[in-house]
Amino acid sequence: MVQGLRRVVVTGLGAVTPIGNDVSSYWEGLSTGRNGVAGITLFDASRHACRFAAEVKDFNPSGWLEPKEAKRWDRFCQFGVVAAKQAVIDAGLSIDVSNEQRVGVAIGSGVGGLLMMETQAHVLTERGPDRVSPFCVPMMIPNMAAGLAAIALGAKGPSTAVATACAAGSNAIGDAFRLIQLGLADAMVCGGAESAITPLGVAGFASAKALSFRNDDPATASRPFDAERNGFVIGEGAGILVLESLDHAQARGASILAEMVGYGMTCDAHHITAPSPGGVGGAEAMRLAMRDGGLEPRDVDYVNAHGTSTPANDSNETAAIKAALGDHAQRIPVSSTKSMTGHLLGGSGGIEAVAAVLAIGHNVVPPTINYQNPDPACDLDVVPNQAREVPVDVVLSNSFGFGGHNVCLAFRRLSG
Repeated sequence: MVQGLRRVVVTGLGAVTPIGNDVSSYWEGLSTGRNGVAGITLFDASRHACRFAAEVKDFNPSGWLEPKEAKRWDRFCQFGVVAAKQAVIDAGLSIDVSNEQRVGVAIGSGVGGLLMMETQAHVLTERGPDRVSPFCVPMMIPNMAAGLAAIALGAKGPSTAVATACAAGSNAIGDAFRLIQLGLADAMVCGGAESAITPLGVAGFASAKALSFRNDDPATASRPFDAERNGFVIGEGAGILVLESLDHAQARGASILAEMVGYGMTCDAHHITAPSPGGVGGAEAMRLAMRDGGLEPRDVDYVNAHGTSTPANDSNETAAIKAALGDHAQRIPVSSTKSMTGHLLGGSGGIEAVAAVLAIGHNVVPPTINYQNPDPACDLDVVPNQAREVPVDVVLSNSFGFGGHNVCLAFRRLSG
């Protein structure tokens, strides 16, 4: 850990996910192995090669957003703002004229307002350019979850959005961490939001052969590290953290959930979608996060893996974890919560950082469900099918994205 930088802590969490629309129900789902994957209901998927996803269910923004706002906003913005409001309430953080310039927002999204883009493209072709909504551009650009959250919260400090594909949520959290460390903000509302379960989104990932096509048994389609994995399951939702400097949190008497101590990021510079062989870039991101946090491999108690359920990702991530942690990799649990939530793309790093903090708070490691067939190339302790009660003081959370973006976040129980 670099001397002179401010310590950063987590004081609030928010989550809208395929297995629960608030933090408590999300954690209940994680700890009981709830499966969020089912047939697609958001559109008619009968002509699609993949006809299932991990949708957010029974989502009603009316308790959080004005009806007029909800009608205009893209679904990813709704998720992001609702989760951000949850996190701020959880943190007990009041934002007013006394601190509004020192509270910022950083929310990443890999795709942005894809639904808005698709629906307005249909309007353009079927009804003409004059009928395109004036909200088309503002609601489809990836920064708008961050922008709308800042407006809703009255946060006038640093505001940013990251679009590093499936690493976007983790990059946003890491960037917020740095801003607080450097004294450029006292608190940041940060994470990721995504809603790409649309006709174009599903068709595009299917054409890229990235998705599982297990239409006969979608509940078992997301099976990270299993020998019969054959692609990821697309999910949606948002996960948001409130980060604060330790002194700021203590001064206002906030409950501290964990300390964020490390942020590592690299690029494979290898291929537009495939990870570099051997997980070299991912391993270096993990090393950087540990070095940033003053951690040794033996300090790590749990790795929340990127674990997408694709053949290349899971074996390469296994290699990366072994390279970064050495022999210690065989002694700790490494699970993928995507087995339950599907892959939220740019939102995945947000909900997985929430899971990492909750694992510390509960001393419970969530399982990798649907694990049936061991793969020699993925020979770590993947916590098969049932959660495990173990001491959890330090967690690494991995996120890897198309374009070769690799991110690792390090959290630990607050001490000292």
